[in-house]
Amino acid sequence: MALFGNRKRRTEVLERPEYGWIWKPLLALLVVYLLVCLVLGIWWSQRPEPFDVAQATTQRLGAPADAALPRGARLTASMLTSLETLLDKPGGWLRNDMLLPGVWLDNVPSWEYGVLTQLRLLGKSLPAMSPAGEDALQSANKALQSDSEDWLYPAAEKRYNQAQGALASYLAGIARGADGFTANGDGLASWLDAVSRRFSGLTQQLLASVDDPEALRELGVDDAALPEATPWFRIDNVFFEARGDSWGLLQLLKAARLDYADVLGKANGNATLERLIAELELAQRRVWSPVILNGSGFGIFANHSLVLANHTQAIAELAGQLAGSVQGVEVTAPKSGTRTTAVGTGGNDNTGAPGASEASTNAETGSSAQAAPAGGGNSGGSAGEGAQSNAGDDSGGSDMAAPPQTQQ
Repeated sequence: MALFGNRKRRTEVLERPEYGWIWKPLLALLVVYLLVCLVLGIWWSQRPEPFDVAQATTQRLGAPADAALPRGARLTASMLTSLETLLDKPGGWLRNDMLLPGVWLDNVPSWEYGVLTQLRLLGKSLPAMSPAGEDALQSANKALQSDSEDWLYPAAEKRYNQAQGALASYLAGIARGADGFTANGDGLASWLDAVSRRFSGLTQQLLASVDDPEALRELGVDDAALPEATPWFRIDNVFFEARGDSWGLLQLLKAARLDYADVLGKANGNATLERLIAELELAQRRVWSPVILNGSGFGIFANHSLVLANHTQAIAELAGQLAGSVQGVEVTAPKSGTRTTAVGTGGNDNTGAPGASEASTNAETGSSAQAAPAGGGNSGGSAGEGAQSNAGDDSGGSDMAAPPQTQQ
């Protein structure tokens, strides 16, 4: 009987095999996949380093570092390099990702949206700065306004590549002798005014993340005038979006400082510009905390949103002041045989106003701004596509920190 019983059991095993062993390799593959996604997520979450504006312009035009370039060449090259950074950084454009690990990430997509917003603001003002190249600049502006979360064909990356092509075409045109930016500050003032409104709106959003009404009242902020309180899971999104705006504006202003050196000098706006750049650099300091904290007062935990709001408020005010200074200012291009030399970041950048040729007129502008660190760190995610580019008119609060001291 035992013999027949064993034969029956072997028959049942052959007819109905047990496949439990298959789950072991599948589980191992899943674990490996998740580990790879984790490593990629950490790598893709690294913020790109700032680039050198003069070097980026030289690489795109193939011109010597001390060459006289038409007005607008550096600002256009800075836009191109910023857009290239967004598309070619590790992970590429993450905001419209629908697969792992990109779909898990929110800090870098929010940072991307902040940088893109600054490119959009400048893109809207470019036709006023250079009426001669209006077609190419309008095409670039239209492509930049595409939905940043669009992943269906044509995806957001394809539209932004089209914007790159239009900007590159315009840059090549002015390098060949076409008219560059106009020799007045009206277009620059329009852009800076839009920047001021944008950072005022960001300040409101950051203050709405502060869960301490008493601290806001001590700072003179009317909490009733603030937007609806930011949900806890979006505090980092708002924070990182503001960080992205600061990063993008910093690159563009360094280029504008060179392209509009004569306009800024005539408007006595160099000191204000240096203070503005100093505030933007302070807003880019490393965040040492692994998460964005929402502490209060002098407690154990910092309040990162409140610290960053301190800088965005100062940025909004300084941008508004600078816009008022350059509005209506007009300059004349240097005569043949002269060249304007503007002082750039870290030294003399021998680049002049449009039409300037080989000789020399040194307009040394610039000042070193020393700002006292305000403490705190940074991190965050994006406030979403619904955030308006020109948010708010004024921040509801008073000066939350003394502006950086400027030495001429």
